[in-house]
Amino acid sequence: MFEYLQNKLSKALHILKGENTITEINIASSLKEIGRALVDADVNYKIVKSFVHKIQEKSIGKKVLTSLNPKQLITKIVYDELVSLMGKTNIEMNLSKNPAIILICGLQGSGKTSFSSKLAFFLKKKNKYPLLVAADIHRPAAINQLKLISEKANIPVFSLIESKNVIEIVDQSILYASKKKRNVIIIDTAGRLAIDEIMMKEIKTINQHSKPNEVLFVVDAMTGQDAINTAQSFSKILNFDGIVITKLDGDSRGGVAITMSSIVKKPIKFISNGEKIEDLEVFHPDRIANRILGMGDIVSLVEKVQEQFDEKRTQKIYQKISKNRFNFNDLLEQIQKIKKIGNIKNIISMIPGIDKYFSFYGNQKDSFKKIEAIIHSMTPYERNYPKILTNVKRKKRISEGSGITLSHIDLFLKQFHDMNKIMKKIHAHSGKKIVKDFISKIINKENSV
Repeated sequence: MFEYLQNKLSKALHILKGENTITEINIASSLKEIGRALVDADVNYKIVKSFVHKIQEKSIGKKVLTSLNPKQLITKIVYDELVSLMGKTNIEMNLSKNPAIILICGLQGSGKTSFSSKLAFFLKKKNKYPLLVAADIHRPAAINQLKLISEKANIPVFSLIESKNVIEIVDQSILYASKKKRNVIIIDTAGRLAIDEIMMKEIKTINQHSKPNEVLFVVDAMTGQDAINTAQSFSKILNFDGIVITKLDGDSRGGVAITMSSIVKKPIKFISNGEKIEDLEVFHPDRIANRILGMGDIVSLVEKVQEQFDEKRTQKIYQKISKNRFNFNDLLEQIQKIKKIGNIKNIISMIPGIDKYFSFYGNQKDSFKKIEAIIHSMTPYERNYPKILTNVKRKKRISEGSGITLSHIDLFLKQFHDMNKIMKKIHAHSGKKIVKDFISKIINKENSV
């Protein structure tokens, strides 16, 4: 997500490296490259022109503090402008009513049904009791798709298969939610085109009848500037409260996420960046600006980690480490939890500076799969007692079972034992303080502006 733009902006800002002052001459090349990067990322040309002009106005003649260099100063100005362009602050959903009603709308194929399920899962983690409503009476597979995605997360779906009256479906779902004590109703509606008068009339009727707390408009990032045009057309007919951008993990260059809010005058509330039900993020302009500029997003990463790791289990792991009892079953459990946090590629993008050391081509992408294959090829006894894996015959058997070379098995075992030693030292010297200091150093180094 935003990798293309991040790489382009990094090159544009690199031009100023080594300079001591900001002049019209040395900033001209950098601004030109920043403009190209944004246009290539499918940002509206007029927006780019205004964006670059603002940076120029704020930078020329700006006194550079002794603690900063021109590159850092321009990075700070670009960051501020990006945050402003993307809406400045996060706008939370209004869920004040009981039940709160959220109406989902958008074009055909924009990812409304998938998003509806993701939103229900997201709210469930926030201790809400969501009910999904299958109100798409035009697409035959819509109800089945909603049920298929949601049953994995144990989220109920209300539908009336025999009914072709969408208002009846909505009314019945509200009664059902009250009966089952569901405090959030998410209505998944049919996809429509802005030029389709019949379908647009239907969504207006649903909106007027259900009186939702929130109307969310879903757009596909892959459609680029067309997504913005569609949102503008919809906003004239349906006064939606927020925007959801889906498929940001695809070939999209991210321009739509940068410019959508400023053009449509509506806040972006969520972004979807994967196929899993947990692949949904609240949109924070400041955090996204950090990622675009390669400064990571530690806050979002910590939030995701907290969702998966419980304190009691972590304490048990610490105790095992201190007594040299951390084994391969524990490692496997931790890997499974890390994978649940979300797309590994997105997780890496949240850690400032670390992306430089990772390549997602070739075998790097499957690094966790290799570790899992090695552990699954061990006997239960070997998993519980790692120290016995000095025997060559055992290692050969694991190599044959996992399809991993013997040299890689040796490397993995060495890394596991080295990791155990480091983790034991961290535990002995107050792990929380060391981790906190480490993160602080990263932030101070990468975000020194």
